[in-house]
Amino acid sequence: DGTNVGSISVTGSSTAYNTSSDYRLKENVTYDWDATTRLKQLKPARFNFIADPDTTVDGFLAHECSAVPEAVTGTKDEVDDDGNPVMQGIDQSKIVPLLVKTILELEARITALETA
Repeated sequence: DGTNVGSISVTGSSTAYNTSSDYRLKENVTYDWDATTRLKQLKPARFNFIADPDTTVDGFLAHECSAVPEAVTGTKDEVDDDGNPVMQGIDQSKIVPLLVKTILELEARITALETA
């Protein structure tokens, strides 16, 4: 619809993928949610891609990330009209706010224990 929702910026040494985040684009903002419980639902794994059997990486299986549905694209076991697989994807950057909020929650718990 012509609305700018992000950008990709490239320099000689880096690439930045920018998602729109201006407060004026948002509503119903809340800081009162339990990140630790959601984070504990994630199942980080080590694996290799079939196309690259010699490289082991850390990541997630998209269909196991129901705690962060906004990070996942596609549907588990989806196929197209010809029966070919339609692979799911994951935008791992969508998990970063959950990680940061969990760190803040844990820091508050540690501080409370230390001052008790």
